[in-house]
Amino acid sequence: MQAEEAWAQPAYMPISGAGQAANDASDLADQLLRQAEAMIPVLKARSRAAIEAGQIPAETIQEFTDAGFFKVLQPRRYGGYELPPRVYCAIARTLAEGCMGSAWVYAVIAVHNWQLALFDDRAAQDVWGGDPAVRISSSYMPVGKVMVVPGGYRLSGRWAFSSGSAHCDWVILGAMVPATEANAKPDPRNFLIPRADYRIVDNWDVMGLRATGSNDIVVNDAFVPEHRTIRELDMFAMDCPGHASNTSALYKMPFAQIFNRTVSTTSLGALKSALDVFIETTREKRATYTGDRLARDTTIQHAVAQVERTLDELSLVLDRDCHELMERAIGRDWPIARRAALGASTTGMVERCVDAIDTLMTFSGAKAVFRGNPVQQAFLDIHTARAHVANNPYPYARNLGAVRFGFENDSLDI
Repeated sequence: MQAEEAWAQPAYMPISGAGQAANDASDLADQLLRQAEAMIPVLKARSRAAIEAGQIPAETIQEFTDAGFFKVLQPRRYGGYELPPRVYCAIARTLAEGCMGSAWVYAVIAVHNWQLALFDDRAAQDVWGGDPAVRISSSYMPVGKVMVVPGGYRLSGRWAFSSGSAHCDWVILGAMVPATEANAKPDPRNFLIPRADYRIVDNWDVMGLRATGSNDIVVNDAFVPEHRTIRELDMFAMDCPGHASNTSALYKMPFAQIFNRTVSTTSLGALKSALDVFIETTREKRATYTGDRLARDTTIQHAVAQVERTLDELSLVLDRDCHELMERAIGRDWPIARRAALGASTTGMVERCVDAIDTLMTFSGAKAVFRGNPVQQAFLDIHTARAHVANNPYPYARNLGAVRFGFENDSLDI
């Protein structure tokens, strides 16, 4: 069996409550996945130029828009599809087979259309009132300086790693509202800012995921009305202002359970593509000194099998977890122990992809050190993804272990 046959995309499975609406959603999901698969060769052809430019091209963003990819998690009230997270993850995973940087930008921008549904509906009106295709980038690190003023806040600071920001007209930024007499502790919040109130610093010069254009954002004393902020504690507790307007179960999930899969899923697609390339280029390759076919080397055969098993296992777990997220959202059943387990599940994915791509890189030979080698590119991109704070498995695994021993959960990121 060829590798491309062994790791097929799973068919979309509608959630509980099957009926015509579920069938329609399944048909739409299948159509979106076929469009994503059709884009794989297009993204491959553009990937080198996107990497060199440090940005995916505007035409790729437009094609994502035309295909409806950004609508997957967007509320129907604003032209979206409100499809389950597994569809969103499957699209990101598929696009990453063509270009992981392009898939990363898709996933990050699309998830903000889900998060905006958690804000007060006036925020969505501000962003989408004139055009429901307006896009949002982000940087959640709480580095901003906040001053409480009548009607809202004044925000200043510099944030790093805002993926796809050049293609967006709004940004969501993290900051801590200082403690007051009413609130004894600092209050972590996300702030929604229009393009007129920030500037982008072109400083994205990195080893991997170069095409994501994850440049810095600078804000200088911008006013942010109260309705354009959201408390991280409210997103953790799933008690958000937007729930009054967006009643679908899709929006009754913990923020981290969706966002963390945004930055882990694309590694699966990149690893899949690297494995396909490795098999094809090794199939007839011969050892320099002996002339023997490397494909007969049992160590290399074992390596291919192990990487394929890793892909299979991680893909099955991702689909299972996404299905569970939707089921739990419908039933409003979110025990902390299970949330901790689901959090550890997604944050451990990239670590295993790192191990797998390291194996392929080890056996790729000297030609893999040349720039543009597909296995090397996946190696660089997956290692860079691992550097994301949400892909660090240790705090999530530690928290899960502590919860299992009866200690209190101490993370908002589950």
